[in-house]
Amino acid sequence: MWQWFSNLNPIWQAFYATMFTWFLTAMGAGVVLFFRTINRKLLDAMLGFAAGVMIAASYWSLLAPAIEMAEEFGNVPSWVPATVGFLAGGLFLWGVDKILPHLHLGFPNEEAEGIKTSWQRSVLLVLAITLHNFPEGLAVGVAFGALAADLPSATFAGAVALAIGIGIQNFPEGAAVSVPLRREGFSRLKSFWYGQLSGSVEPIAGVIGAASVFYMRPILPYALSFAAGAMIYVVVEELIPESQLEKNTDAATMGAMCGFAVMMTLDVALG
Repeated sequence: MWQWFSNLNPIWQAFYATMFTWFLTAMGAGVVLFFRTINRKLLDAMLGFAAGVMIAASYWSLLAPAIEMAEEFGNVPSWVPATVGFLAGGLFLWGVDKILPHLHLGFPNEEAEGIKTSWQRSVLLVLAITLHNFPEGLAVGVAFGALAADLPSATFAGAVALAIGIGIQNFPEGAAVSVPLRREGFSRLKSFWYGQLSGSVEPIAGVIGAASVFYMRPILPYALSFAAGAMIYVVVEELIPESQLEKNTDAATMGAMCGFAVMMTLDVALG
């Protein structure tokens, strides 16, 4: 199985890897099939864990390789692609955040962001998590697409580690959608459906990311940094505030520490 996967075209690798991350989102959403609610402190710890994973992945899996690649290309100072790509990723998510209607976990309908709409609360909650998942899928796709450049800084094991780390942190994000929907009166199956649907964007983003760098090698450092900037934007603008909303600061902080440690270990050990 491992040999078969390692021999695939990087775009297909990105597709299967992001299907795996989507699957773990669905597993997290599946919690609602067994429980009507989830302890808020546990949920905040899980959101903190997701934030920690994304912070670690942004550096070890994305920014550090981007800087190394820029040095190998030698066209511009190595900090330029990292800085430009990172800021562009954050600005892109900021723009989407201002346009796409969505509602963060735990906030009243009046605090929905994006263009004003009459969409149901359930749809707005799903869109908020979908906004999280796009840069995650993009990051995995770019990591696998970078393998085609045959550079020392782009490793198969590192791309796999990133996919595993993103998949692990997708579990709480799936639950963060399905469980609140169940509390609001949706059936178990409908809550599960909406929860897993929030991860469906990841394979799309993964293929886009892999294909972009596969066919346009010079943008590699910028693409990796772009994904990192988008992920950090999600962490600072959404995951951390949501995890602190109910004042479970210790649980959320320790969750973030554990998530960072897990992703760092995966990337260093496998990369």
